[in-house]
Amino acid sequence: MIKLYGTPPTRALRVIWVLNELGLEYESHPVDLLQGEAGRPPFRDLNPAAKVPVLVDGDVVLTESAAIQLYLADKHPEAGLIPETVEDRGQMYRWIFFLVTEIEQPLWRIARHTFIYPEDKRLPQDVDLARQECRQMVAVLERHMEGREFMAGDRLSVADLNAAYTLDWANEAEMLGGAPRLREYLTTMYARPTAPPTIAAAFAALGSQAG
Repeated sequence: MIKLYGTPPTRALRVIWVLNELGLEYESHPVDLLQGEAGRPPFRDLNPAAKVPVLVDGDVVLTESAAIQLYLADKHPEAGLIPETVEDRGQMYRWIFFLVTEIEQPLWRIARHTFIYPEDKRLPQDVDLARQECRQMVAVLERHMEGREFMAGDRLSVADLNAAYTLDWANEAEMLGGAPRLREYLTTMYARPTAPPTIAAAFAALGSQAG
């Protein structure tokens, strides 16, 4: 059976969404990041980068959430999450790469310099720059989605299942104030019956468990 290491609210949510869309059963293996479990064996043997998620499918071990999404969708073409034409596939790849490089990266910088790094290593000026860069790239995606239902082509693809999590993160960071189409798109995506918990819901669940 497929094994998924990492749980919400991490980027494991991206993988969970694809697994849900495909109707695949899997074993969930939580990794306690706060306790440093990702940096120790046996998890470190699966991913030397010490990050989640990690997917184990038989002899296949995959890291990087977007790569895992594409692998699962490619392995189950009957679900249609990979566009049929090379042109639409190119657009799917384009927006996945855009999301993880142009929007996710400034979100990570904001997170690192507001609560992840120790206080003496945080750079408030980098938070301001990251917010500016993120809003600029959100505006690019907002224009792309005007009059569109999906990120690429005329049906759901891996790009949408990547975008929803990334935009949920951006929304939590208050980056979507000037992007009404993306907020509408996000609401539509999370209304799907296969949608995983939102980031806010996942944090709330963690808080209730801790209490």
